[in-house]
Amino acid sequence: MSGALLRELEWTDIESVAALETDLFADHAWSAETWWAELAARPRRDYVVAVDGDRVVGYGGIDVAGEVADIMTIAAAPEVQGRGLGRRLLDDLVRRAEQHGATALLLEVRADNDPARRLYERTGFDVISVRRRYYQPGDVDALVMRKLIGGTHG
Repeated sequence: MSGALLRELEWTDIESVAALETDLFADHAWSAETWWAELAARPRRDYVVAVDGDRVVGYGGIDVAGEVADIMTIAAAPEVQGRGLGRRLLDDLVRRAEQHGATALLLEVRADNDPARRLYERTGFDVISVRRRYYQPGDVDALVMRKLIGGTHG
């Protein structure tokens, strides 16, 4: 699926992104209204979608606050997971953060999400703190990870 096209999130993508979000995250999914609010928060928020033909198969976004950017979300459709799309999305988010002038990129990941943790570790993110029992239900820890970017850190 590395052939998917990455482009800016547009308002016409919101319905598709919200549907994919629901498929992936069920009760914890962002609503279409939340996606509208995220889109309206540009330029501080910066979102990308991955499309295969006319289908949204992934997305990701950052929040940039000065020298620190946060990955707000990153996801790939189940049928394309494990094919490099997550890495492409992550690389694009790093590039976008650098373009905004960020020198550090932060993210939060469930401690039990092994595929995502491996991706982040392989791409230079380090755990800087743990939020114990953050994800409910289930008492799952959240790992806060950071990657230094831009300049000599890239």
